[in-house]
Amino acid sequence: MTVLWGISFDATPISGVVVEFVKTARLFREQGYGVHLDLGYDVKADKNAFFRPYDDEAALLPGWVRLGRVAGLDRVPGYDQEFVSAVLREYVQHGEGAHLLPRVEAAAAAISDRIVETWERHDVSFVMVENGTLPENITYTKALRSAVERYGRRHRLGRFVLWRDHDLMWQSEPGTGKYGTFPYPRTVAPANTPYIHYIALHEEARRKTLEWVPDLENIDVLPNTFTHEPALADGRAPGFRRDFGIPEDAPLIARCTRIIPQKRIDRDIHLVARLAERAPGVRLFVAGDTDEAPGEHARLLDLAESLGVRDRVVFGGRLAPHEADIGAASGAGWSVRDLLAHADLASFLTSYDYESYGNPIGEAIASRVPYLTTRYQLYDTVYGGKGFRAPVMELTDGDLPTDRFVDSVAELILDERKREEMADFNHRLGKRHFGADRAGELLAELFLTPMGERTRMSVVLPVYNEAANLPAVLTSLYEQRGADGPLDKSLYEIVLVDNNSTDDTVKIARGFAAEHPDLALHIVPEPEQGVACARKTGMDFASQRSARRGPSDSEQRFFLVSADADCRVDDRWLWELLTAMESGKAAIGVCDYYYSPEHFAGRPRLWDAIQRTLRCRAVTFSLFGGFPDGKGFAVEREAYEKVGGIEIFYQLQNGRFVNHLSDDWDFGIRVRGSGEDIAYVPRSRVEINPRRVNHAIDEVITGRAYGSDGIIVMRDIRIPEPEPAEDRDGDDLTEEEALQAWEFSIKDFTPKNTILPVLLTPSLLDDDAVAEFFGPSLAERLGKRIAEIKEEMSVVDFTPIHSYKTPSYRLYFEFADEIFARLRATVGEDIGHPPPLPECLRDVPPERFTEFVRYYCEDRESGEAHNYFGNGGVF
Repeated sequence: MTVLWGISFDATPISGVVVEFVKTARLFREQGYGVHLDLGYDVKADKNAFFRPYDDEAALLPGWVRLGRVAGLDRVPGYDQEFVSAVLREYVQHGEGAHLLPRVEAAAAAISDRIVETWERHDVSFVMVENGTLPENITYTKALRSAVERYGRRHRLGRFVLWRDHDLMWQSEPGTGKYGTFPYPRTVAPANTPYIHYIALHEEARRKTLEWVPDLENIDVLPNTFTHEPALADGRAPGFRRDFGIPEDAPLIARCTRIIPQKRIDRDIHLVARLAERAPGVRLFVAGDTDEAPGEHARLLDLAESLGVRDRVVFGGRLAPHEADIGAASGAGWSVRDLLAHADLASFLTSYDYESYGNPIGEAIASRVPYLTTRYQLYDTVYGGKGFRAPVMELTDGDLPTDRFVDSVAELILDERKREEMADFNHRLGKRHFGADRAGELLAELFLTPMGERTRMSVVLPVYNEAANLPAVLTSLYEQRGADGPLDKSLYEIVLVDNNSTDDTVKIARGFAAEHPDLALHIVPEPEQGVACARKTGMDFASQRSARRGPSDSEQRFFLVSADADCRVDDRWLWELLTAMESGKAAIGVCDYYYSPEHFAGRPRLWDAIQRTLRCRAVTFSLFGGFPDGKGFAVEREAYEKVGGIEIFYQLQNGRFVNHLSDDWDFGIRVRGSGEDIAYVPRSRVEINPRRVNHAIDEVITGRAYGSDGIIVMRDIRIPEPEPAEDRDGDDLTEEEALQAWEFSIKDFTPKNTILPVLLTPSLLDDDAVAEFFGPSLAERLGKRIAEIKEEMSVVDFTPIHSYKTPSYRLYFEFADEIFARLRATVGEDIGHPPPLPECLRDVPPERFTEFVRYYCEDRESGEAHNYFGNGGVF
């Protein structure tokens, strides 16, 4: 499984940093990634967790998050909690301790080795670093940066690291000198690299970062996100207030925070005291760890006692996080969401210059709870400037709540309608700015792996458990040749789309990439099972990345190329495709396909049926250009985007939706219908894996290799080991079976390859070569009949899924004898005559034949026509 590795520099099992990681990681999980998280116990020294084993921390996180750790750090010479603290104190803060730097470099090198070993063992393909720039531990940051460069270079991963800083020097304990002074010379500053994408939480943080590192190019804004669902008091409602001794009718102010001096909880206690007369009975609930700073907790209790509100201030301890799945995973009883469900207001009366984001405000907005706040330094940047409504305590008026501020809070507590209106307004606005969908859109845009400037082709290779075939397939792609020698590897890349493989497919791909660093190979997951879904994911991935190269790419055409993981391409496959596409105006280039004769030694009847089909294909594709087959075709990116890319269609099979297999044909039909040309490139050749015939021979004979009754789906027809050719010599078809196979093959071929092209593009009938193939009379009558059917069906075009099948089938029955005569004349007499009609049509009077053909072909409920024509082809 493709793995996302997270590393939090926070060194706590649950914090705002960890919660944000989980929310972002969920987007990766939905794309098929496995998620691992290193809590950073071996990173940050001031949490007293250095080298401490994990205990029950996993219970605080969703079940899909696995706790990870870099093994062996406790064996790195000289690296321990005391050393990390000394470097921070002596070197970072005071600019002294230069004697420590050799130890820093030596430890960083050893840690880097262990990080790379861990990522290799887990097959990591994406990394998220949370708060890695904050210089609590520059040794580990240096090691991590080194590991990123080494691992990224080895696996050619592009920007595979999201480096997100929640706190920076000017946002975390500013003015204390803890991290030195601007321009922070002893901090490991962000640097331009092809492997890291830096993330700031808001524009102000981005601006300050660029003030610090002016030439930084790869930095964007990704705001924290929240699940926007109103917090409701459900069936457990009475229990929450009862457990904490809060009367049911008492107004409740919620404060979710760390209990440390910088959070200024004393302001909330003063507020409660001042509200005694205006809003009698109001309570304050403080959710936070009382053991983090016991002295501050004791001071706050004394303050409440001195103000006469000790019985109105509840220190409820640490609650499970706001996010529902994290809170539920904790099993710890009450959550922040439970508190907000019972709160009338949420408070955030924090210090002016301590906060970087103000997550409790975002949580209140998302839970549809009104909030009150100080105008801290970044409040307007994150919330106020976007128009959110709330009572705001102006710190220019004083350090404690003023009469005017207290009055505004009291008014809100006493006016339920005003609270509802404010909560509803903020909730709707917050969903637009901080909703999870917004984060998904930004991530999709930010983390597309960059594409080389000279790359002209992306070869998209969908794979599912192809460990046996993959080495040969990748080798054939690597050994592509051009006009005078090996094809320049900078001209193309491979996009391997892993469709939930459970074998060593991905491991083999990564190993191949490491051994062939001159050819870019990208691995992209697609969790929805089906080759159509995987092909679309790969095509979209390549299309978006090539488009992002900007105007410099506009003078050259870029091509998306489809390949199959069980087929091998000839050594000039790509070069012939590229040359043909460049020399013409076609939007799609279609390859030639063949089987190797040695795979069918001793089976002359089966081989004859296959060869007759491919001979017919060569003739009609030369005339009409044909249609793309996933085994090998190229499409120009602009044409791909013009028609909206590959579209996934769904069918019902046994009561469940399955994706339709013929996405390649449907895509080609849409391109042809848009007015674009399709070119046949016979010198670009693909060898078809014989297992498609060998392991589904019964379906091949009956013409139902991919389905029945109109349901066309991919079947897994692989066996553990390929059978030697000599073991199959006696497996030839009988004469009767060979006739069945040929008849189903030609019935599938003829409507799709001789009728469908002119159905979609009647102007082809004016082409001299096409007119010569059909003959003047047949060409004229086909054109006239196509116009009649189109008018009769009252359709604008034949391009939507399956709308082309009925008219193609009807035209086949009406013109089969004449079309087969032209095939015999062009391809060979052994093509023979049309297979027998369906039994129901054999006794239809000639004068009513066309009428009953229509009924037969349009009877979609029975699926008889689909079964007659073979459902997707056999060779």
